[in-house]
Amino acid sequence: MIKFTDVSFRYNETAQNVLKGVNFALNPGSFHFLTGPSGAGKTSLMKLLALGNFPSGGRITLLDKDVETLDRKDLCSLRQKIGVVFQDFRLLNHLSAFDNVALPMRIQNKPENQIKEHVNELLDWVGLGEHKNDFPPTLSGGQQQRIAIARAVISQPELLLADEPTGNLDDEIGFRLMGLFEQLNKMGTTIVIATHSTQIIETFSHPCLILQGGTVHTPQKTNFIAKKIKNAT
Repeated sequence: MIKFTDVSFRYNETAQNVLKGVNFALNPGSFHFLTGPSGAGKTSLMKLLALGNFPSGGRITLLDKDVETLDRKDLCSLRQKIGVVFQDFRLLNHLSAFDNVALPMRIQNKPENQIKEHVNELLDWVGLGEHKNDFPPTLSGGQQQRIAIARAVISQPELLLADEPTGNLDDEIGFRLMGLFEQLNKMGTTIVIATHSTQIIETFSHPCLILQGGTVHTPQKTNFIAKKIKNAT
């Protein structure tokens, strides 16, 4: 599903590498947390996984495709199989909550009656059914985050990437959304969640990848990782 081979990344030719010598492989249908100290490069790694950036060196294989060899059409096709929740949400302010969530299904040319059913059901599930006609600027940060999550999962992507998806949410909503991620995972979606939350990591028993010193350490037990995060912060 995902394989990084000696991957490095820097933002420009004169900058230092944010990532260096990153090597790991994740199986299809797996669920991993990505964690580590602030500034370790978690967001940079997530952008590589989301095909928002490309490596400065090394090789990335994603959904059995060598990223470096893909043309523009194949990249677009691959991106449609990936659901992404970024920290800045990246909602379209001129679209309603409903239309933001519906966007991936419309790109895939799904029937409008199917879109209406699925989007309304998911918005109700995340507690935003009454706000489906509201526009992102009128909503709180937590509400916008839930819209971004709903948009990322609506088409049941093969790979779901979420960067601090519970960061602006209260515990009840955060744990409810983690339950949604686990349901998707049981249906076959491979999931990678970047998080600082020791509570989330300790509660949900999925292996962790530690990003530290510009490289990724292999999956380890969640309780051990939670202690390392507390010590690092």
